[in-house]
Amino acid sequence: MQKKSWRTLAAVRKVLTCAICSIALLALFSFSKVPNFSDPVKLPTLDDSSGILETKKLWKPPPGLNFVPCVEPSPSYTSPTESRGYLLVHTNGGLNQMRAGICDMVAVARILNATLVIPELDQRSFWKDSSNFSNVFDEDHFINALANDIKIIKKLPKELATGPRAVKLFRSWSGMNYYQDEIARLWEEYEVIRASKSDSRLANNNLPLDIQRLRCRACYEALRFAPQIEAMGKLLVNRMRSFGSYIALHLRFEKDMLAFSGCTQDLSSAEADELRIIRENTRYWRDKEINPIEQRSRGFCPLTPKEVGIFLSALGYPSSTPIYIAAGKIYGGDSHMADLRSHYPILKSKETLASVEELEPFTNHASQMAALDYIVSVESGVFIPSYTGNMARAVEGHRRFLGHKKTISPDRKALVGLFDKLEQGTLEEGKNFSDRVIEIHRKRQGSPRKRKGPVAGLKGKEKLRSEEPFYENPLPDCLCRKEFPVQTTL
Repeated sequence: MQKKSWRTLAAVRKVLTCAICSIALLALFSFSKVPNFSDPVKLPTLDDSSGILETKKLWKPPPGLNFVPCVEPSPSYTSPTESRGYLLVHTNGGLNQMRAGICDMVAVARILNATLVIPELDQRSFWKDSSNFSNVFDEDHFINALANDIKIIKKLPKELATGPRAVKLFRSWSGMNYYQDEIARLWEEYEVIRASKSDSRLANNNLPLDIQRLRCRACYEALRFAPQIEAMGKLLVNRMRSFGSYIALHLRFEKDMLAFSGCTQDLSSAEADELRIIRENTRYWRDKEINPIEQRSRGFCPLTPKEVGIFLSALGYPSSTPIYIAAGKIYGGDSHMADLRSHYPILKSKETLASVEELEPFTNHASQMAALDYIVSVESGVFIPSYTGNMARAVEGHRRFLGHKKTISPDRKALVGLFDKLEQGTLEEGKNFSDRVIEIHRKRQGSPRKRKGPVAGLKGKEKLRSEEPFYENPLPDCLCRKEFPVQTTL
């Protein structure tokens, strides 16, 4: 009986072995077919996955290192005491130069213990914009938001409107002592002090922390755009986002910029002559004779639209990338935009995103149109300025304040050398060129760092002028590292 059961068990084992072998052979032959990757449903290859990761990296902001806004005043900060007089301010320049000046004058009013009269906007500059403060900014919000810092009124009292006043051009980049001593002495004779200019009248550094934080509260909290501008700006942002993550490109290829800088790259001789005549006839532009080749080689010229297209391609942005052109009227129009458009066909602007009727309230008002560009630029996935001007600095600083959103600052001097080699045929667009461009800009993407001080060896005004502007980088004064609670295990 036992011998029979052993024979049965052996037979069962043979059957099971044959079955397993058959299954294995079937599996082997069924998977030996090479998959057809031309099928409509394509499995991602290693290269595809790598491409997705690379694309995500293009939009990834730099590490924020836990920096968050910290603009609250210190415990010893007091509400404004009885005012010593009134501060009138005539702002100067374009939108962002005026914004910085207004915020500085808020701090100056605090230092002088003055009542600030709503500043006058510049209506005599190159743009001839008739906008007043309430056309561009939310006047009531500005007054109320700073009520615990300074007193602000909309107009001088009638009895002082035609009275004597001290008209003063405040010294550039001045500190506490200048205002507390030299300017405050004017209160002994006058009830009204008028600042004839507002730009760069306050030092970037070496001011009390409460004054620096007041500048940030004024800039990033109190000085809000007028409701109609804010609403239109948000509409433009939403329309841009409908195309996906977008780059805001501050393309300084406008007539005034090119005439002022003396740059002629990619221009015809007739265009260069037109710009030279504008420069010579603009009284308040000091530099009349400018060597455009030298200017460009030193990195003092804005990138041209053609150069921007090459630059973005080298960084790895695909041709499907939506780009918002934050600028006024591009000099030469379509003729100079063709190269950039051939690289990136999804080029948008406020004029193409909105109808003529929607833009009509802002048209012919350069400051209001610039405010729309500012809003769309601050909210973009990536911000890239083709030139380091007042708007580029203001937007970069605001994006740093909001969490170090990605801002790529082109190294124009280094790029010019590479572009010239492309032109001469000693270098070609491709991996080698792209690697060099990426490496140059690895540390130029808006990551947290302290504001740069003066260039070594300079003295006087040139030393102060060389400092990084306060509103370009409000760290360390208005950004602090967030402390996370220590996790303990039981």
